[in-house]
Amino acid sequence: MKLLLTTDAVGGVWQYTTELAHALAAQGVESVVAVLGPSPTADQRATLVGHAAAPAAVRLRPPEQTGRGPLAPITLIDTGLPLDWMCDSAAPVRAAGLAIAALAADHAVDLVQFNMPTLAAAATLPIPSIAVTHGCVATWWAHARSTPLAADYRWHRALTADGLVAVDRVVAPSAAYAAIVADHYQLARPVLAIHNGRSPLRSFDAAAPMADVALTVGRLWDGVKNAALLDGAAARLPIPFLAAGATRGPHGETIALSHLRELGQLGADAIAAHLARRPIFVSAASFEPFGLAVLEAAQAGCALVLADNPVFRELWDGAATFVALDGERWCTAIEALVLDTDRRRALGEAARVRAVRYTPEATATQMLALYREVIAARPPQRQAAA
Repeated sequence: MKLLLTTDAVGGVWQYTTELAHALAAQGVESVVAVLGPSPTADQRATLVGHAAAPAAVRLRPPEQTGRGPLAPITLIDTGLPLDWMCDSAAPVRAAGLAIAALAADHAVDLVQFNMPTLAAAATLPIPSIAVTHGCVATWWAHARSTPLAADYRWHRALTADGLVAVDRVVAPSAAYAAIVADHYQLARPVLAIHNGRSPLRSFDAAAPMADVALTVGRLWDGVKNAALLDGAAARLPIPFLAAGATRGPHGETIALSHLRELGQLGADAIAAHLARRPIFVSAASFEPFGLAVLEAAQAGCALVLADNPVFRELWDGAATFVALDGERWCTAIEALVLDTDRRRALGEAARVRAVRYTPEATATQMLALYREVIAARPPQRQAAA
């Protein structure tokens, strides 16, 4: 089987795509990875294809860089096409969708996986396709704001709606977010939940001491992450409360923090070093399609203190402390773990055991079953003609 996977090198979708492509390669599936938006770094390229090729020139179909996974090859194409959330209108996104359809034909793939559903709106394909919705402006807005979606983003919602209808199947990284997407876009077909997976950032060391510190990781500027609430809790805690992530968003959003100790935006190695100290990991996100940062903390054996939202309940119920979005309760929950090291250690172990469910191999196995299902239901025209 040969797939085309769209991705970007800006956020968590890159990590998802890299881990999925490697896990699929181990099962004999070849992947063509088409990058939209800014070019991947040399380290990102090396992680995906095994060598750090120089960035290709920005053009519609640049030269390819190919690496070999354990069994099947992975091809990286730096398309130079725009990311949807960096565009001001639908026209360049539709053009990008058409270009992706052309790439699919050029590489004779069996199926396209759109990790940006907007691209599927214009990409009329003679082969099956699926869309994985990792989050979108409209569902985020519904949880972050009390006002209707701003006019500047309505084109994005419309294009997402068209893309979700155009594909053969829609996938979300959690059942709770799948329900949100199905309801928000009034989809007639169910959205399939396939959990994300993540390889541990480093090996777990049970003998490592637990640092008396709290840690949160994420887009601090993003209102749904509730960094301001945690900043208030940090003022009353007897331990340092560290915060890793950007305080300025892509459209000028900012947040001023007075009590959280800002670490800035950290790379994977720096995050791994913090998690290895097994801090109390905190996420007050009121909206989260999955939450890879929480999974990374759980893999490190950190005790989890999480917002009581449907996604976190789905993934971590019985392996975390859940807190309503109230500042005083957050302070109390974190401080209770500081004072009760046995419970903290038990919660960290429960989180680590639960995290074993969420691996790239598990994700790839379920995705491969879905690929086979949709290909069997609608074989590629080129195969049918043969």
